[in-house]
Amino acid sequence: MTGKLDLDPATVRHARSLARKAGRPIVTMTKKHTTVSVERATLRLAGLGGADEEGTPWVNRLLDVVRADVGLEHGVALPVWDALLRGEGDDLLTLAQKAAAGSVTFRLPEGRDAVRARAVSRKQVAAGLRTVDARRRERERLITRHGDAPRQPWIYLIVATGDIFEDIPQAQQAAREGADVIAVIRSTGQSLLDFVPEGATREGFAGTYATQENFRLMRTALDETSKELGRYIRLTNYASGLCMPEIAALAGLERLDMMLNDSMYGILFRDINPVRTFVDQRFSRQVHARAGIIINTGEDNYLTTADAVEAAHTVTTSQLLNEYFAKEAGLEDWQLGLGHAFEIDPAIPDSFRMELAHALLAREIFPRAPLKWMPPTRHMTGDVFRGNLLDGFFNLAGALTGQGILLVGMMTEAVVTPWLSDRDVALQNVRYVLDAAGSLHEDFHPPPDGFIATRARQVLAESIELLDRIVEDGMLDAIAEGTFGLMKRPADAGRGLDGVARKSDAYYNPASEALDAAREAAR
Repeated sequence: MTGKLDLDPATVRHARSLARKAGRPIVTMTKKHTTVSVERATLRLAGLGGADEEGTPWVNRLLDVVRADVGLEHGVALPVWDALLRGEGDDLLTLAQKAAAGSVTFRLPEGRDAVRARAVSRKQVAAGLRTVDARRRERERLITRHGDAPRQPWIYLIVATGDIFEDIPQAQQAAREGADVIAVIRSTGQSLLDFVPEGATREGFAGTYATQENFRLMRTALDETSKELGRYIRLTNYASGLCMPEIAALAGLERLDMMLNDSMYGILFRDINPVRTFVDQRFSRQVHARAGIIINTGEDNYLTTADAVEAAHTVTTSQLLNEYFAKEAGLEDWQLGLGHAFEIDPAIPDSFRMELAHALLAREIFPRAPLKWMPPTRHMTGDVFRGNLLDGFFNLAGALTGQGILLVGMMTEAVVTPWLSDRDVALQNVRYVLDAAGSLHEDFHPPPDGFIATRARQVLAESIELLDRIVEDGMLDAIAEGTFGLMKRPADAGRGLDGVARKSDAYYNPASEALDAAREAAR
């Protein structure tokens, strides 16, 4: 079937084939490397949490000593569980405390000692993964008990006070006003921290810190609201930055439902080393696959730095690459919240028709994915009346093109952090449009030779041309040349490079072993 845009199925298959060819060398590279965050995530899945008096997490303390003694290239599991088997500590927490005090020396076990360390580490990490599995089943039970969102697209709304105890009542009220998904936006700069803060936090900058306790508090509050409203309210946070694998593990343990998790966002917009990011994102996506979490990708960000018309094909290209990396890690179509955005300058003639072309192109290339459609931000001027009108057009485009997740736009975008009243007006806007439009997308059929279909096919053709170049030059070189979002990020630079290691022949990670096995079994 060619759908509403009369796309050639062979052309779409060719685009996917090129994305696979471009992405395979990256996957091969990721399998040969590990990072400090992958190893710390393994310790978290094994049950190690908490922090010392200075706020440094015990997973950081323990890994730092292991790395100093034997290196990172062998992984953390064999040295740590060998030490436990040698009686250096009764449990992981005690071992971490003794290691931080300088009273433990780690070694890389061999022979029978290595076999024993593998077996015990495998058993302890498996217990953490069983908790992730149980939380996934719990979500399914609650959706059955309370009911799901009444329609699609799901209405997605952000809270961002910096104080988790202020976020909670705002999130609950937003759900009462119609939000289906609550995103707790993360504190500015957290993506550059090479540790996950501990405990409930009451200070943040343009957002609230992502911590396990904050996850637990908000999830508990939204469960109460789900029961009150008779529909399950989903919770979103951010698995990106230098601690992507760890935050993914915590999200799985605390039953978050969606996570911002893009393959290139940290590289492009936070200058995190490309190798570090790709290794971390593969592990984090394997955890999300296991936890039944929907990922949201970040293609919308390209259009905040590059022109939304000229760079439209880079969004489609990135979506195809994100799809490949996600499926390779074990995610299914229903978990792919591929991102795109309503960011064409409204002063351009036919801007709304072009927005419809881009949105419908994404919908038709990825028909089973719950696409995440982002509201206008770049061209919001501070005129709240104009902003509310633009948001209404955005909501209408989402309804016309059958998007899966609709982030609520704010008329005060670029003016202030939204007040509750701002959110209320924005929710009224989206509810009115979705209710009034109903199933209008069923009636929306652009003519096959019209403006919308022609523009969509042009963008797809440009995406294929770009993918051809990426296959020829290599994806790391393409990123270094500024292909996406105009950001030039070389593979041998960027934050976090010192936290990457090439795996040795003795490398072992029980979490990676279990996640790889689950991925292969699913296939």
